Amino acid sequence: MVSDELWSLIEPLLPVPGPKLVAARVPDRQALYGILFVLRTGIPWEYLPQELGFGSGMTCWRRLAAWNDAGAWDQLHMVLLKKLRSAKQLDRSRAGKRLQPRPGRPTRPKSGPSPVDRARPGSKHHLIVDGQGIPLAVSLTGGNRNDITQLMPLLAKIPSVTGLVGPPRRRPNVLLADRGYDHGKYRRLVRAQGIKPVIARRSVPHGSGLGIHRWVVERTIARLHGFRRLHVRWERRDGIHKTFLGLATCLITHRHVQRLC
Repeated sequence: MVSDELWSLIEPLLPVPGPKLVAARVPDRQALYGILFVLRTGIPWEYLPQELGFGSGMTCWRRLAAWNDAGAWDQLHMVLLKKLRSAKQLDRSRAGKRLQPRPGRPTRPKSGPSPVDRARPGSKHHLIVDGQGIPLAVSLTGGNRNDITQLMPLLAKIPSVTGLVGPPRRRPNVLLADRGYDHGKYRRLVRAQGIKPVIARRSVPHGSGLGIHRWVVERTIARLHGFRRLHVRWERRDGIHKTFLGLATCLITHRHVQRLC
């Protein structure tokens, strides 16, 4: 489930465990297998099969929460992006912005009634990718948040990636987005950062021509929601759901590293 190459990148980022307890501690790699099993299949934590040897669901949950507090997945994502930039495979000429509503339970943090789905409770996944579909930043909001309000915060989350001679580059040249982001104020804010907004107009018929470029972000969204645990928002804690988002983003980025580097 995790290659030796990927594990060699993950292991140094995990926090050092405290003093050993009386009971034998489940190895970190086995616990990671259990976390990935839940992420890929979407089963509840308590249904994690014990015969797989990954430890209990609660053990994996605690380990995931501890790794999230240590910022392991943000660091791993940066390491992978550096590899891509060192190989000159990070396309900053254009970036694509996309969101995808996800159904969820009404009592969950960062969830709310969706204005486009009969007020069903849920959350939204906001994603921005480079010209090849490599995830650059992802965020989680309630289903009732306006899409365009997350444009500038997500642009600010794009990391400054080193790996080549010269200053690290963060901003793309062009930002592509659908008509949900068509607003004069935000077009001006994007231009003020030196980025050219290419956003479909609301007042014109469909067929903006952006599809020849925006399919890459649609493909990445499909890969992201191929992880069944992200298909429906079940976590009470928004931190755990964001951790799953970060882990899935790292796995998708690692696939690009294997393909391009």
